[in-house]
Amino acid sequence: MTNDFDPFNRFREIATWFETLTPSSLSQIERIYAADATFCDPFNELKGIGKVMAVYDHMFLNLNEPRFVIHQTISQDRHAVMMWTFNFVWRNRAQKIVGCTHFEIDQSGLITMHRDYWDAAQELYEKIPLLGFLMRWLRRRLAIQQ
Repeated sequence: MTNDFDPFNRFREIATWFETLTPSSLSQIERIYAADATFCDPFNELKGIGKVMAVYDHMFLNLNEPRFVIHQTISQDRHAVMMWTFNFVWRNRAQKIVGCTHFEIDQSGLITMHRDYWDAAQELYEKIPLLGFLMRWLRRRLAIQQ
């Protein structure tokens, strides 16, 4: 990347990379993330491209057919928010997680900050049999009565 890139187009390239991510395309991660990038999601808070790569390696190792679908990107300068659905198969059942990611890119167009926002309780924990029952009960107890 050069210093005279168009951030809007760069975020489109980043979205395409995520939508077409495979174990083999993961080897091109240095074209997407800065060496000292930070990554945060409901389970991880880490720094460094090697650790970011380990998150995606773990995803491919533990889930079948993982795939991101980017629905919308809103960007300003070197920041963007991408709304997405993450589809995968786990224990022979199709699953999906809906969320968004806040990205910041550096002057070269590489991601320096990646922060995922999604509801782990609703999107994941409620789907686990015993824990799901407890989480759904708790949600009903805390919700306003209409």
